[in-house]
Amino acid sequence: MNEGPRIIVLNGIGSVGKSSIARALQAMTIEPFLHVQLDTFIAMLPAAYQKHHSDGFTFETVHEDGKPLVVIRTGVVARRALQGMRHAIIAMAKQGNNMIVDDVVLGSVRTHYGDLAAEHHVSFVGVFAPLDVLEARERLRGDRRIGLARWQYERVHKNDVYDLELDASRATPLECATIIKQRFQL
Repeated sequence: MNEGPRIIVLNGIGSVGKSSIARALQAMTIEPFLHVQLDTFIAMLPAAYQKHHSDGFTFETVHEDGKPLVVIRTGVVARRALQGMRHAIIAMAKQGNNMIVDDVVLGSVRTHYGDLAAEHHVSFVGVFAPLDVLEARERLRGDRRIGLARWQYERVHKNDVYDLELDASRATPLECATIIKQRFQL
């Protein structure tokens, strides 16, 4: 493992608080860290590909047990953008930049980042909260599709092993950031 630039990957369901944790962590680390958000890369796509294009992202609201569930499908252009994001993060680290990555990985986060990050010091942090808390935050934000957290809940963190797990419903973003800073000696 290289002791050069550090990469902290925060993986969790939308509205769990990853961005708030990342900003709090940036404010307290000794060395500067760049904050990379999945949403920034999605916003790079043409508008149609962000919301309703079969080659980009499509969102379909269905109902399960009387509650909305937003199913996400990714097409070839969306998958390329996500893979490009992960390669861009590694390219930034190769230039000496420390990175905090704010991502929503369906499936294994280590599989998505493992090979790309093999030459860098990467720490994987799972950010969790109970579904009812996530759904309440989703409604309060007003910029999320209602039912997105419910769909992601069984898909994010599935069979993942993290270097650190945080319950963002029991700790503030500042407390979570402090735990990360101490655990990884940032």
